[in-house]
Amino acid sequence: MKLAIIGTGYVGLVAGTCFADSGNQVICVDANAAKIAQLQAGRIPIYEPGLTEMVQKNVRQERLRFSTCLEEAVRGSEIIFIAVGTPPGENGEADLGHVLAVARDIGRALTTYAVVVDKSTVPVGTADRVRELIAAETDVPFDVVSNPEFLKEGAAIMDFLKPDRVVIGTDSERARHLMAQLYAPFVRTQNPILFMDTRSAELTKYASNAMLAARISFMNEIALLCERTGADVDHVRKGMGADRRIGYPFLFPGVGYGGSCFPKDVQALLATNRQHGLDGLLLQAVEAINARQKQLLVDKAVARFGEDLRGHVFAIWGLSFKPNTDDLREAPSLVVIDGLLQRGAKLQITDPIVTRDIAGGRIDARALFCPGPYEAAEGADALFVITEWNDYRHPDFDRLRQLMRQPIVFDGRNIFSPAAVAASGFEYCGVGRG
Repeated sequence: MKLAIIGTGYVGLVAGTCFADSGNQVICVDANAAKIAQLQAGRIPIYEPGLTEMVQKNVRQERLRFSTCLEEAVRGSEIIFIAVGTPPGENGEADLGHVLAVARDIGRALTTYAVVVDKSTVPVGTADRVRELIAAETDVPFDVVSNPEFLKEGAAIMDFLKPDRVVIGTDSERARHLMAQLYAPFVRTQNPILFMDTRSAELTKYASNAMLAARISFMNEIALLCERTGADVDHVRKGMGADRRIGYPFLFPGVGYGGSCFPKDVQALLATNRQHGLDGLLLQAVEAINARQKQLLVDKAVARFGEDLRGHVFAIWGLSFKPNTDDLREAPSLVVIDGLLQRGAKLQITDPIVTRDIAGGRIDARALFCPGPYEAAEGADALFVITEWNDYRHPDFDRLRQLMRQPIVFDGRNIFSPAAVAASGFEYCGVGRG
């Protein structure tokens, strides 16, 4: 099949590459000429394991190409994906400016029937608006489909190639047939394609991410109660997760969630609630708990060292909001770094992927980037683990104790055994561990 992907951000680039890898002819379009030139040169603007190799392979085999010309891509395609950004607006609602502008451009470029797919995360009713805008520009027949993505950063390719489910919102049999044909290679193991109306598909995306965010915030509330009562949240988590109705995923306490999906999707779902006269009390609590949790390690440092942190050196391990990505959007590390710097601390920070260049201006210039975890720990009064990269799970604690000025660990992801750390001569402070 011939596909056009409008937008080469995280979703568009992963989707276009995976569709090409299953034998389709794919053209990815972006208005950013510099980004397209970078992709044409084989350089990938985001970090996602396996993506660079897959892009280069499909470009070589002439199934995947990149362009700035939306009109050319639309005219030759059977299915056109809208995969542009929907950043949060001032009140948390999704900004649909890019989506609606692309819809108009598609309408002007259509010459034959095509399925137009909302792949971007969009509020309920967006498919109707996209349909109206395209219809205002053309008499050519078309259908609009909602097909939300459910990719995890760091595991996006596997999530796309072997999805838990594919959600497709449409009331057109013709569009349903084409979308089923497109996704057939990815659901051969009987994972379902769930067909529904467009509004249900749109809300499914927000509801899914809000539920996962709620699990994280609930577990962080339990972790706080564990600290006050002397319980160990790891035992509580295991006891809860053994109940099949609850399960283990997303029951890990820590310093809060971040990234491109959970924060903005919770905000957008709250905005939708307000627009329909609802308060969304649970979602308000999810947001408030997450904001408090990002401040947790700063509060623990203040409790241990005092409000004035001048003269103290702290090592920060992990900057991205989760492992296996370079994404700093809404990352808890940014809150921790700012909170410690504001109190006068000197910071030595490191991440396996995120560099000063990648971070840009999002990390204060006063924080010193170090090439590795041991360099960051040298002379430090405490070590803060913010992101649970595998690189950090089994450090040489004897070496760390020799390098650090004070052997103290603030484990923001509970990746260490408290007993093992204490046996190595360290003072240990985790999340919800008595």
